[in-house]
Amino acid sequence: MLRQDSQKEFNSALIAQLPALRRYAAALSGSVSSGDDLVQDCIERALKQGDRLREQQKLGAWLRSILHNLYIDELRRKRSRGIEEDITELADDFAISVPPSGEASQHELAAALGSLSEEHRQILLLVGLEGKNYREIAEDLRIPIGTVMSRLARARERLRFALENGIAPRSASVTSLDARRRLRQ
Repeated sequence: MLRQDSQKEFNSALIAQLPALRRYAAALSGSVSSGDDLVQDCIERALKQGDRLREQQKLGAWLRSILHNLYIDELRRKRSRGIEEDITELADDFAISVPPSGEASQHELAAALGSLSEEHRQILLLVGLEGKNYREIAEDLRIPIGTVMSRLARARERLRFALENGIAPRSASVTSLDARRRLRQ
């Protein structure tokens, strides 16, 4: 358990991370309400496990890691339960919440992002939305910098292709390696 003054410092740092964490969660999940649920679960877990954080300056990466793991867990739960749609989820869906007077390009971008794999969407969001550099992303995700660079290049290529060809979004899911190979062919 953290000491009281350390706990206050931890809580303040945690609160400072909320805006970036909410943006990341909403973009990752594709829904503001789902993103908020992820953030709430993430903060709950962080508060319970705050004493495990060794380096305070890595709080943002630690929180994104927790959030990402919660997101993957939720995808796996949904996959095992089958397709389930809650109509209240559609109220905050970015792709359909663009105002009628808005440009079609916002909708197209949301659809194109939705068509990307989870790992490609994650890299694009960390670079584009959070402004992270390759080294920070590699440390956050615990992968080599070369992997970050290649995933980003592929993600940008696939996003560009989706935008140019009007690809409809696919539902987010965890796919097997064999399924990914078949998609590439």
